[in-house]
Amino acid sequence: MLDALLRIPPFNVRIRSPFDSVARHLQTFYADARIDGARSFVDFDLRILPASGLRRWWHPQARLELDGVEPFLPLPADQAAPLLEWGLNWSIASRALGYLVMHAAVLARDGKAVVMPGFPGAGKSTLCASLTFLEDWQLLSDELAILDPATGQLIPHPRPISLKNESIDIVGRFDGVRLGTRYLDTRKGTISHAVVPPASQQAAERSARCRWVVFPRFEAGCEPFMEEIPRAEAFALISEQSFNKERMGETGFVALCAMLDGARCYHIEYGSTADGLRLIGDICGN
Repeated sequence: MLDALLRIPPFNVRIRSPFDSVARHLQTFYADARIDGARSFVDFDLRILPASGLRRWWHPQARLELDGVEPFLPLPADQAAPLLEWGLNWSIASRALGYLVMHAAVLARDGKAVVMPGFPGAGKSTLCASLTFLEDWQLLSDELAILDPATGQLIPHPRPISLKNESIDIVGRFDGVRLGTRYLDTRKGTISHAVVPPASQQAAERSARCRWVVFPRFEAGCEPFMEEIPRAEAFALISEQSFNKERMGETGFVALCAMLDGARCYHIEYGSTADGLRLIGDICGN
């Protein structure tokens, strides 16, 4: 029975599971994240467990428990490792007290961050992986932007980069990329994960301030397009991708306003990874 405590900044996460696939996932993606649990506070306590009863033997399933509560329906047992990643996303989005959490990729250079909100089909994960592996940006997160209202800083949360369908083969061809298992027929199609580069892992406690917000849209073959948009429009759009702004009330509202106050905001459209990288380079002054 796996029982591991991981430091995944800015959280400590306890993971327990009898599934070998979960143990292999941790060894592949979190080998250096284990810490001594004797004196460590645990932010999230997750268990990935087999379904009970006949389901244990007939169409085996995996289920997630967070502090004894099951927030999801069970999934096929061969999706136990992705269930862990999805469960951790849910835990942070719903229970990360004190932080404003948004669905967005975040990367940084020299302490200046670009935030790319995660609208469906936008190509965010492929563009995020391309900036990480081809342009050497520090990966803060490919899924969750975590903003500290007290400091106005975006907090690193480097975890495996989640890739779907065609993105797996695109990113898999990049130099230095290590991909994990491919999981077929999930609720998101075929998925896999890319290991976070060592440089981003080593910078996992180094926060950054938002300098750019980019709303990407990928459409195969389209001409590259970029326009700067008002901060008020960006506020409305990124609010749609915030998990807990309403729950945080005035603190969340003020924090998001402050994050955007020092940022320039853009909408981009691109038809290839190379075009997307060029547009980001134009925006961020590369």
